[in-house]
Amino acid sequence: MLQELLDETMTSLRSAVDAASPRIQLHETGTVLHVGGGIARLKGLPGITSDELIQFPDKVLGIAINLEPNEIGVMLLGDSNKLSAGIEVSATGREADTPVGEGLLGRVLDATGRALDHGKPLQFSERWPIERPAPAIIDRAPVTVPLETGIKAIDALIPIGRGQRELIVGDRQTGKSSVAVDTIINQRGKGVICIYCAIGQRGTAVARVVENLRNNQALEHTIVVVASDEDPPGLRFITPYAATSMAEYFMEQGQDTLIVYDDLTRHARAYRELSLLLRRPPGREAYPGDIFYIHSRLLERATHLHDKRGGGSMTALPIIETQAQDISAYIPTNLISITDGQIYLSPSLFHKGLLPAIDVGKSVSRVGGKTQYPAFRSVAGDLRLAYSQFEELESFARFATRLDKETRATIEHGRRVREVLKQSEHHPLRASEQMAILKAVNAGRLDDFPLDIIADVEAAIQQRVVEALPELCEQMEAGEKLDDTQWQQVLDVIDKVLSEWPREVRE
Repeated sequence: MLQELLDETMTSLRSAVDAASPRIQLHETGTVLHVGGGIARLKGLPGITSDELIQFPDKVLGIAINLEPNEIGVMLLGDSNKLSAGIEVSATGREADTPVGEGLLGRVLDATGRALDHGKPLQFSERWPIERPAPAIIDRAPVTVPLETGIKAIDALIPIGRGQRELIVGDRQTGKSSVAVDTIINQRGKGVICIYCAIGQRGTAVARVVENLRNNQALEHTIVVVASDEDPPGLRFITPYAATSMAEYFMEQGQDTLIVYDDLTRHARAYRELSLLLRRPPGREAYPGDIFYIHSRLLERATHLHDKRGGGSMTALPIIETQAQDISAYIPTNLISITDGQIYLSPSLFHKGLLPAIDVGKSVSRVGGKTQYPAFRSVAGDLRLAYSQFEELESFARFATRLDKETRATIEHGRRVREVLKQSEHHPLRASEQMAILKAVNAGRLDDFPLDIIADVEAAIQQRVVEALPELCEQMEAGEKLDDTQWQQVLDVIDKVLSEWPREVRE
């Protein structure tokens, strides 16, 4: 009995050995020559390709970006303190990728897919390459649908469309991030997936943004991708590309997405740091010669896809920091030429308390005007002209001792327009609420009210119009054009609200 069992076992083993065919697997290794400053130089790895991932000890990854005859330049994605010259590394045979999918919504993570919010493990089924070719021209469609920011000054005067690339530019501490975060908050319930990409930001600043999104119920439709100022420059460099791949996943599914890059100034500095450490020739302001290309290939991925490709869209809001209001510097002019317009935030307006500090004269949207709701366009056209005339007159009026009645009236009207364009942080408005107050100020209904009560009058008008004319508000927000009779209904409600204010409070 025992002998039979042994015979059967041996027969099975012989069959398994005969069936097994040994395979020789090529495994390339290399040696570290130098490591430090977030980069490494290697020798060996003869079959390595550009942008291929390289595995270092202690689970540290790197990306090959310099392929030279005698050595390979690698940017590291992890802590290099434990690495040293002489250690062995291996090629992985795959390019850098990042997780994508619905399971990332509401989470905070880095470009490699590491969760940073101390929550449960990330749920995802796919990983996409961080570098993907931009959609071909034939796959793109015109930008036709507005992306509502909820900010009066933008939606009325510098409208943005879904699939557009609109630059937010200004000096530090002028409210650039607040404009972008308010736009994300306003997408709540509109079916737009948002990606907030923080590059080189302090941890406290990112935590504050996450808290604001959570408090305004906007984190559920948002993915926060972070590379802090303490992370190696390689991780800071790949973060916006990884965030764009996450947004592209939803765009390919036919959904609308919004991605905020905060900010690309720090991204450019990270690339300059890597390039100088890898001994690439410096150019203007010590940036490498391909600095324009690294941003253009990133932002070209934002578009509105043709219906045959699902009709999804990706709207990009890159942020750039200027020095002493110099928008003609190297990186700002690069981004201005790549994008479809810019929103300029002025430090002088910020210090005057005119928030958001958007300089209408220096801001432009080259695409979004075609997407603006017809009802919005009817009130915004007059508004921009009146505001431009006011700014010009106000600057000259400082030198005049006497002004004629018409000039004084224009200046007083302009001051009320400027007051109406003020808006509290994290308080986006519905399109109908914006149109109501803009119609009121355009029609001169607020010219008799002192500036210090305009905010209270505005809130009363918005509340009453939404309550009294719900169907008309729905028409406005559906993009339908209003005729003169319907606009008169809006004005009647406004007049009724204003009549309730005592005459004593008016000037």
